[in-house]
Parts: sequence; structure tokens; C-alpha cells
Amino acid sequence: MPKKWHDICLIKSIMLIFASPAPTAGDNAWVLISSALVLMMCIPGLFLFYGGLVRSKNVLSIAAQCLALTAMGILMWWAFGYSLVFGKSYAGSLVGHIFGGGEHFGFLGLGAESSGYEPRISGATFALFQAMFAAITPALIIGAVAERMKFSAVMFFSFLWTIFVYYPIAHAVWGVTGDFSGLANADAAFKAADFAGGIVVHMTSGWSALLLCILVGPRAGFGKRPMTPHSMVLCVAGTGLLWAGWYGFNAGSALAADRIAIQAFLTTTLGAASATLAWAAVEKLHRGKISVLGLCSGAIAGLATITNAAGFVSGGSAALIGVLAGTLSYGACSVLKPKFGYDDALDTFGVHGVGGTIGALATALLMSAQANPTGGALVEKGLLKGQLLAMLLCITVSLIMTWIIAKIVAATIGLRATEEGEAQGLDIADHGEEGYNHH
Repeated sequence: MPKKWHDICLIKSIMLIFASPAPTAGDNAWVLISSALVLMMCIPGLFLFYGGLVRSKNVLSIAAQCLALTAMGILMWWAFGYSLVFGKSYAGSLVGHIFGGGEHFGFLGLGAESSGYEPRISGATFALFQAMFAAITPALIIGAVAERMKFSAVMFFSFLWTIFVYYPIAHAVWGVTGDFSGLANADAAFKAADFAGGIVVHMTSGWSALLLCILVGPRAGFGKRPMTPHSMVLCVAGTGLLWAGWYGFNAGSALAADRIAIQAFLTTTLGAASATLAWAAVEKLHRGKISVLGLCSGAIAGLATITNAAGFVSGGSAALIGVLAGTLSYGACSVLKPKFGYDDALDTFGVHGVGGTIGALATALLMSAQANPTGGALVEKGLLKGQLLAMLLCITVSLIMTWIIAKIVAATIGLRATEEGEAQGLDIADHGEEGYNHH
């Protein structure tokens, strides 16, 4: 081959490599490890966090719900969830504004090659990573209705909620043909940005949890007798596991071991740390003491709030977001909830709903082109308007569908445990076991 043609072929090959990077071992490894970290957040992280906050007669019920919801969420995602969120075959139809497509049912067509969503990792890796998000999101909701919503109702509600709330919102914001998917879809009707799930995970679960706890009603004796956590030691252990796992949640959402992952790791750390101390400071001023529960709640609020912005903002902005998270989430849990009297047992709305909403808005206002050039470009395309519309869509769909699904569950199998079962504890009532010996 003449040297001239050899050089041309070499240049074209190099251009092709840089234009369409192939999946790499390092990036696949990072995202697979991140998948395991997100799984750890639900079992055992969320179980220990929630399990420590309930009364001892309901610890196993929380464990059962976390385990069963994780398993169900993963199977649903494999069977049809991934395709409904990230598929393309329904594009152009009315259904395509709600779901992605049916071409990947059973992970069909997903293997070692790139899925087209992120060329640096395989389609199977991306699908497995996203499976963990789909599994943990409905599990967050159970904190609001802990100690009185029976196991069968939790499972039935979560099955329907995942299909009709999580999948449509995830498709709209993240899907390759989603109407708000500014990063994945250049032709999206509106541009919204959600780096790791502030809207898709925390706003959907938090706002749904608020309405669901109102529909289910308060625990027997709520407001009349103390319902103190049975083990703050378990809660602290769960907080630590959630914080560590959140690096998979946020930094893993870079979908590669690159500088954006490092930035997300940094902002996650700063957001959580500043929120922990901000919550403690406000609690000291409001109540005179800093509680261990407050430190734990502040950390989780900071993590939930920085999730949307993690790969888009600077370290300074992350610290500011953390201060807002600790302050406003404390107000929601310690001022707003008592004022209105709803029994959000483990503060799912105050932490995840409020935190996710603050974080989504802060992302649009504090987006840094220096931190993330791709995200920064969205600002020039009307990000604030698109972000506000995506947030409104999320709240609207979450509340309407939660109301409909809760009514369906109530009319078929019922939402609550019996009065006797609630008094006895859901460990015995639902599972016939005792986590702790009360005799």
C-alpha cells in the first residue's frame, strides 16, 4: 500500500476511535462496582437506617420490604423496565411520550458492545447499573408508611408505582427519546438535567411518600405516645453504608472512570458533610441539643439534595447546596410536619422530597460549564425553564398516580395492617417472626 494511502487510513482509524469510543475494561469495572455500591445502599444500608428508626416490633418488616422490593425491582427491570425507559421503538407514537420501547425486553440485544447511550461501557453494564436505581427508589417510600402498611400492600403498590411513576419519569428525563432528556436526546422538547436521580429517584419517591402516608393514615397512637427509634446504633451504621454507597450512586452516574466521576465524588462528599453540620447547627438553635438522629438525617438530606447536581456543579456550589439541604430539610421535618400533622414516619418527604426538589432547582441555577462542559451547554438551551417543567411533571405524575394506585390497592387487598396486627407489630403480623425477643 502506498505510504500516502497508509497515512490516510491511519488518520481515519484514529478519528473513528475518538469519535466512537469502544467500551473499556476500566470504565466497565467502575460502573459494575458502582452497581454493587447502589445495591448495598438498599440491602443492608437502607434497612439498617430505616430499621433502626422504627420500634423493635417492626424491624423485620422493614428488612423484608427492602429485600423483597430490591428483588422485585431487579426482575421487573430485566423483564421490561429497562426497555420501557431506555428503548426507542415507541418513539413518534403517543405511547412514546410515556415509555421508550419494547425492543429490549428480557435485556434482548444488550451485551458486551455499547448500548449507544454511553459508548464507553457495554449495554449490559449500563442496564445493570440502572437496575439498582429502579430497585431502590420504591424502597425509599416505605419509610413514610412504616409500621402500619402491610407487606402485601407494599409489594402491590410498589409494583404498580414503578411501572406508572418511575418508568415514565425516568424515560422523560433520562431516556434516549425522552421529552426532557437534554443530555441523551438532542431533539428533546425541553432540556432538563438530572445527573444521578434528584428528580427521577428522590422527587418521585418523596412526593409520592407524602401523599401515601396521608392516604394510609397515621400510626395508632401517633401524637399521643412516644414512638422513639429502637436503635440509633443501627441507624448510624445504615447512614455510613448509605453515604459510602452514594459514591456509586452519584460518581457511578458519570458512566466512566473519568474527571466527571471525580467531580461527582467530590461534590457528593462536600454536600453531605456541609448538610450534616448545617442540620446540627439549626437543631442546636431550635432545640438546644444536637441529636445523633439529626446528624444522620442531615447527612442523608445532603446526599439526596446533591444527587441531581453532583456532576454539574463546583465544589463551592456543592457546599452551598449542602447548607440549604440541612437547613430546609430540617425545617420540613421538624416544623412543617408537626404543623400539618401528617405521619411521615421516617421523614421520607422531608429528606428525599424536599431535598430532591431543592437539588433539582439548584442544578439549573448553579450549573458550571467548567465542572461539566456538556451540562454547561444546557444552560444556553433554556435549562431553567425545562428544569422547572420537568419538576412540575414529576410532582404531578407522582401525586396523581400515587392517589390512583393507592385507591386500587385499598379497594382490592387493603393498605393497612389490622389494628391487632399493628399493635402486635408487623414482624409477627406479616412474617410470623420476631426480630427481638419481647418476652
